Amino acid sequence: MNERILIVEDEPGLRLTLGDRLRREGYVVETAADGVTGYQRASGEAFDLIILDIMLPGKSGLDLCRELRQDAILTPVLMLTARAETRDKVAGLKLGADDYLTKPFEMPELLARVEALLRRAFQPAYTGGSVHQFGTLRVDFLKTEVARDGRPVPLSAKEFQLLRYFIEHRGETLSREKLLTEVWGYGVMPSTRTVDVHVAWLRQKLEPDPKEPQFILTLHGLGYKFAA
Repeated sequence: MNERILIVEDEPGLRLTLGDRLRREGYVVETAADGVTGYQRASGEAFDLIILDIMLPGKSGLDLCRELRQDAILTPVLMLTARAETRDKVAGLKLGADDYLTKPFEMPELLARVEALLRRAFQPAYTGGSVHQFGTLRVDFLKTEVARDGRPVPLSAKEFQLLRYFIEHRGETLSREKLLTEVWGYGVMPSTRTVDVHVAWLRQKLEPDPKEPQFILTLHGLGYKFAA
């Protein structure tokens, strides 16, 4: 195991604790204590995962995540936040974060999330047809691009992975638990609204009318179905 993890966290004690534990698990760990340094390292070096606090001096974790995604850096991001408000979690996911944990958290939970994100990141690329079209949308799996009428539709890395999974399993009823397992890589994990949030953002970007979706359908009590 030689996966490289960048921890961007301004709290010295937590930065040290996380770094020591992850190194004991076999990961190569680098750290940054502020958002500016974190961005410089994340954009200038190769990492397999970024653990990113939201509240940082110099540049917030949300701004850092936004800038990385704008730079087409798709390294998985696990956000840490001391805030309990849903809007902060949703904002992080919207900007391209792959998962979040609210402080305080148990170390086994963080390790499970780290393993899940890394496992998903290293899965083989899609090997079916290289292009799928539905409605006025065109999905190019090789280029990881989505376009509507020839115009790019920007998706985060996790949004694209979720869309790809929907397309690969179109017509199937997919439970939230199955999506958490297959797309996020979770095994036995507490149920979260992560899937619903990502589906909502996909609908905002892909559906002609997100309130009356044509492609990503909700099957109440069962999950979702991709019908295109």
